[in-house]
Amino acid sequence: MAIPSATESLSLALKNRFLPNLEYLLQGSILDTAVEHLMHRLKGLCDNVDTSPETFHDLEVCMSLRQPNSPQPVLLLRVRRALGRDAPFQLRYLGQPEVDMRRPTLVRSCMDCACTNGILDFLSEMGFRLEFEYIAKGYMFRKGRMKITVSKLIKIVPGKQQDMANEPISQSYIVELSVVAPTGQENVGEEMRVFAEQLKPLVQLDKIDYKRLANIP
Repeated sequence: MAIPSATESLSLALKNRFLPNLEYLLQGSILDTAVEHLMHRLKGLCDNVDTSPETFHDLEVCMSLRQPNSPQPVLLLRVRRALGRDAPFQLRYLGQPEVDMRRPTLVRSCMDCACTNGILDFLSEMGFRLEFEYIAKGYMFRKGRMKITVSKLIKIVPGKQQDMANEPISQSYIVELSVVAPTGQENVGEEMRVFAEQLKPLVQLDKIDYKRLANIP
């Protein structure tokens, strides 16, 4: 019997969902001109209303591992590091999103871990290649176990320092509502749906079917 390669073994493990955690996710966007109204709404709804929301300014890099002559990557990993402050790099795996009409949110398997600043070199040595990179700058709120981020995505301009890039990808902010929880906690989605209703009509948070978007000409 042929011994499967490391790539084949990894692909099989991912298909069988060996990861114990799931990320429940709703996403939307809001124009720059309306984001202050959303910020005021979130300050009133979220925990620690008397303090300012946590800010972030991060570089995110997506690395892919591919088999020879295969157009689709076997594995995508994301590496995020904070710009302007000393913090561990974050390595994240995200599984294929599951869009189930019976669920109020998108669901995908996930794994997060802290790592050293040599992680990108390590992944390159393993055969990973750069897919894309961008800077995310914005605010993070919490409501119980829910996390809400309001992010401006910034394009990295060749020849400029990463922390000096200043070309937004669009004239809007990405809004994400997420919870990472063990498998089987289906009540999470309903909690998120109720919270998302309170943000209307400022922002419409929904489950995004990326496979359908990929087929739009």
